[in-house]
This record gives sequence, structure tokens and C-alpha cells, in this order.
Amino acid sequence: MCELWFKTSDCVPGGAVESLKQRRVLRYVEEGSLMKLKSFLRKHKDLELNFTQGKKHRSPLHIACSHGDDAVLRLLLKHGADPLQPDRNGETPLHLAAKRALKHAYDDLVVPLQRNCPEAMDVSNKAGVTPRDLLQWMKPEQVLGKYRLLLRVIILSTGLTDAAVIFNEVDFGDWADQIRREYFAKQRAKEQREAGQKRSKRRKEPEEDERSRRELRARLEREHEEYLQRAARKEEETRLGRKRRYEERCAATFHSSSSKAPEGLLGYDDIPWPAPCGSLEEMVGVMLHGADRSDSTVFRKLLRRQQALWHPDKFVQRCGGRLQESDRQKILDTVTGLSQELNRLAQTLR
Repeated sequence: MCELWFKTSDCVPGGAVESLKQRRVLRYVEEGSLMKLKSFLRKHKDLELNFTQGKKHRSPLHIACSHGDDAVLRLLLKHGADPLQPDRNGETPLHLAAKRALKHAYDDLVVPLQRNCPEAMDVSNKAGVTPRDLLQWMKPEQVLGKYRLLLRVIILSTGLTDAAVIFNEVDFGDWADQIRREYFAKQRAKEQREAGQKRSKRRKEPEEDERSRRELRARLEREHEEYLQRAARKEEETRLGRKRRYEERCAATFHSSSSKAPEGLLGYDDIPWPAPCGSLEEMVGVMLHGADRSDSTVFRKLLRRQQALWHPDKFVQRCGGRLQESDRQKILDTVTGLSQELNRLAQTLR
């Protein structure tokens, strides 16, 4: 059922999507499901990611850039996605990232692609425009106003390495680290040029080298931990959103007044399933998300409420007369399976 969202007519010859694995990658990229995509790519390390789909012939990396999903973008780059791959208009993912930077954060999209493939900055599309052109056409007054985040581009070009103080915002922390790294890289290059002219090279003491390595290692570990925290927060927001939508749909479907005539028959997709395309275990996970299992009294109370909601007999009493005949058996089978899964969980708590 989950794969039906992808139309066969959208496949593109040559770079077309040919497998269920590629369809699943596209689905995870479209949904922004970072943890699922990460787990799937870990299991399928040989999966080719440079395929295209749709009339625009865009790859998963193109889609991630168009959605502004920097976490998914970095994951795709890590697994071999090609920043130079063009779409139907000859635009690379960096073209899309540069365009989105006019309205969104520069560092989240442009910088990772530029680091991974610097030559992509000078690739022209069919109109002869490069990502570098798009970024250079920005006006300073626009940056200072509506597109304030893009002031980073000007600062990088002028060498104002302490400009982060102007903003005093937590979101600029990663950017400030990047500025410092660029500054230290320029200083090292300058020292090497001077050493070559004087035919001598300045050598650091072993203790300084070891201290620098420790500082670098600590900074990398800190950045990695911050990335994991951001990914976990995003996953938690996704889970909370699913539970909220599930509860709203339950209230609209199950708790309407029985004295009123139903507005229409219910098909399979009209039932407020917790996870429409997920397994029974995933559905139960959405129902009980956020519940404190250490508080057995509260957890059992929540579990009993869900058992009553999805009990086959009570479900038929509430909705039996409103089910479409063509989907009736499929709906009842899923309700029965969901009820059995809840009962199984309840038995493990005894």
C-alpha cells in the first residue's frame, strides 16, 4: 500500500526508478524521514542514489534541496549522491540549494554541497547560470532585510571573522565555527608562503601539535553530538505530529453524535489508522508515544482506552453501518489485528 504513491508514468528512461528500494528512498526523502532513511541505507550500502524521477528528472539529492532538508542532504552526500548530476533543465542540486538560499538559511544547504564538491559552484545550467552567479546577484540591502541570514556570504568574502557577535544568536553557532576554521586555514596558508620565500619552515612544538589535535577531536565530537541532538528533536517532532493527527481523526470519526446520520460511507483510507502505511507494531507505537511506561497505572489506563477504541465488536457498533462494502473485510481484518497487538502488549505488563 505504501508504494502506490509513486506513479509508474513518472519514471524517466535511462535514470529511471526501477526498484522498490529506490521508491522507498524517494518516499523517505519526500517525508523527511531521516532516521528511516539512515537505517535503510545502512542495510543497503550498495544502493545507487543517482537515479531520477518525475518530469523534471530530479534525483533524491535534488528533492532534498528543494525541500530544504539539510539533514537528509548530508546523509545522501555521505552515501555517494552526485552533486554534479543535472535535472531536465541542466540544474544541479547546488542550483536548487542556491535558489532556496534566497529565502532560507545559506549554511544549511549551500555550504555542505560546496564543501563536498567545490567545482559544482561553476557548473552552468541550460540558461548559462551557475550557482555562484545566483549567490553573487544578491543585493546587500535585501540580505540585511528580508534575507538576513545570507549576510554570511558577504562576511565570508570580506574576512570579518568576528561578525557573529553582531547577531548573538544560538543558530549561528555552527556558522561561527566555520568562520574560525576558514580563518585558521588562511593563516596556515600565509605562513607556508612566507616559509617558502625564506627557505625555512616554522615547526610547532610536539606539545602544541598534541593540544591542537585534542582540540580538533573535541570540536568534531561536539559538532557530531549537536547533529545527533538536532536529528533526535526532528524525529520527536515528527512522532508528536503523527500522534496529534491520529487523535484528531479519532475524535472526528469515532466521537461524533450517534443520533446524527453519517455524512458518507467510510473506506479503508477514511479510518483513522495511527500509521496508515505502517505495521501493526508501528501503529501501536504512534498510539502510545509519549506515555511513561515506568508509571504502570497511567500506562495501563492509556492502553485500556486504546483497547476499547479498537475492540472489533465496539468498532462494528460505532462504524459498522458506515463501512464501504468493498473495503469492509479489509477494515475489519486490520481492526482485529490491531486489537490483538494491543492485547498482546497488555499481557506482557501483567
